[in-house]
Amino acid sequence: MTVTVETGQWQLDATASSVGIRHKTMWGLVTVKGAFGSLGGRGEIRTDGSAVGTLTLDVTSLDTKSAKRDTHLRSEHFFDADHHPEITFEARSAELRDGDQVHVVGQLTVRGISRPLSLTARVTDREATGLTLDTEFGVDREQFGMGWNQLGMIRGRTTVTATLRFTRATA
Repeated sequence: MTVTVETGQWQLDATASSVGIRHKTMWGLVTVKGAFGSLGGRGEIRTDGSAVGTLTLDVTSLDTKSAKRDTHLRSEHFFDADHHPEITFEARSAELRDGDQVHVVGQLTVRGISRPLSLTARVTDREATGLTLDTEFGVDREQFGMGWNQLGMIRGRTTVTATLRFTRATA
């Protein structure tokens, strides 16, 4: 049985959603993991079945289980949270393809620097009142002005993982 997802406005359910990061450090020997504790978002499913939306992450809510590291990540060396408190992803086009695959084209803004980003998400749950998407993709942090790399310890791309639950927006 196929569940039809209604057109209209949808809102991110932050309590049922998560966004995390993974990055190799210490010359690739250690994987640092973190999660954003505060996120928000909204979306619209259009009559043609495509969708658009925005996801916002509070930079200061990133938790890597190390207060000293988290303070450094909020500094001007990385996210510069004092000047750029949010990370945003604006989905300009999202289309369901190949059953449960969603092709998303959008723009990621980190530290006030915007770059195009395309990714594939997978619909893992679809109901009349809710929709869950899972995705994983890589980001080159240097493209966003985060080139700090003491002694060459940090190499490669940062992996972003997300589980996003959207529910019908109430009027």
